[in-house]
Amino acid sequence: MSEVRPRRRRQGPVVRGQQTWQPTTTDQRLLDAKGSVEWVHEDPWRVMRIQSEFVEGFGTLAELGPAVTVFGSARTVADSEHYAAGIELGRKLAMAGFAVVTGGGPGAMEAANRGAAEAGGVSVGLGIELPYENTFNDWVNLGIYFRYFFVRKVMFLKYACGVVALPGGVGTMDELFETVTLVQTGKLTSFPIIMYGCDYWQGVRQWMERSMVPAGYVSPDDLALVRATDDLDEIVELMLTAETRISGRVAASRRDL
Repeated sequence: MSEVRPRRRRQGPVVRGQQTWQPTTTDQRLLDAKGSVEWVHEDPWRVMRIQSEFVEGFGTLAELGPAVTVFGSARTVADSEHYAAGIELGRKLAMAGFAVVTGGGPGAMEAANRGAAEAGGVSVGLGIELPYENTFNDWVNLGIYFRYFFVRKVMFLKYACGVVALPGGVGTMDELFETVTLVQTGKLTSFPIIMYGCDYWQGVRQWMERSMVPAGYVSPDDLALVRATDDLDEIVELMLTAETRISGRVAASRRDL
């Protein structure tokens, strides 16, 4: 009879067995306004934990080099065309000299990490404390776990020259539209945002064109901030162009010092 191994869960940097699991996540305890008034005394100390996550992320990724962040669904199955496209995208980006950054989970994230790792590239996973997903996929060769979504989101974009959104769900939409907002408001510059899979993303684009633009909530120019394509080589070229612009801007700023 085979030995039954105890289940374990990762919470931030801590690994807990079933006997020591905490029923809530760190993010939930931060954002939940209900419960004891003790939060008044505890919340200021959370700033130190948040600070430590930023320090860990910056320290680990500062020397990453050119990188592209890939978003996508954790539910993408391994025998799907979207998974195959993720592998090929990761491979092409790595061959072009980019590190590939994902959320480090299964599905589309695993596919992009796998393509990068198999091509000999740097395959980054930025994990998050979740009640149902607590391990990196097997293709991550540089990984950091975070407690807080907002810290993780900064790390997704801080060291990337652009993002690619593979087909995904609510989480992918959140990451995609937050990136669009940052570009729209000038927080990110020379930053391509690509939606891979024209058929999949067609409904989103049509809704923006037919509902948001006529209502005046976005301008036609805003739609140009995001490009949809089925051409992986086009994605790589766009990222190379963006990286060249960034490198040139950095070099110019250094000359001005």
